[in-house]
Amino acid sequence: MSKSTVYFTNELTPEAVVKMYKQLGVELPGKVAVKVHSGEDGNQNYLHPEFMKPVIDAVNGTVVECNTAYGGARNETPKHIELMKKHHWSDLFDVDIMDAEGPDVEWPVENGKVLKVNYLGKNIENYDSMLVLIHFKGHPMGGYGGALKQLSIGCASSYGKAYIHGAGDPAKIWTADHDSFLDSMA
Repeated sequence: MSKSTVYFTNELTPEAVVKMYKQLGVELPGKVAVKVHSGEDGNQNYLHPEFMKPVIDAVNGTVVECNTAYGGARNETPKHIELMKKHHWSDLFDVDIMDAEGPDVEWPVENGKVLKVNYLGKNIENYDSMLVLIHFKGHPMGGYGGALKQLSIGCASSYGKAYIHGAGDPAKIWTADHDSFLDSMA
């Protein structure tokens, strides 16, 4: 297995994010989804749209999100749309709540240890590539949130999030075996 190349900067500016992206030497093809965490209502711990604007503009991306599987301002599409406006995502970008309308798309999980299928917001199929913009944070079940969580749980539909957290049984969203949850997320 080859080692991954890791890029680091201690310059925390919107311009540095664009510079880091360009350093990769990759051009994302076609219609680009940009997966973000839109931020919980009342919480400021997320990458704000103004900070991400230069890199999202650089890839001509559409900001994408999916509804949550728990109560709050992001569990139903109308409330999630309002939060995207409140947090200014909709002011700066086209926004797509990928599971706004069903049915979910089912993607097979090849050689999945726990899950054999993943349920995603159907609009994910409207995109050719995806840029994932993340912040690291503690997560009660996953240890820390990062790229894996953004791709796995972040792109899952509301039902898909419960399915992953429940290790294949949405009714066990908060009570599934912890290792089975982690395997499901992976």
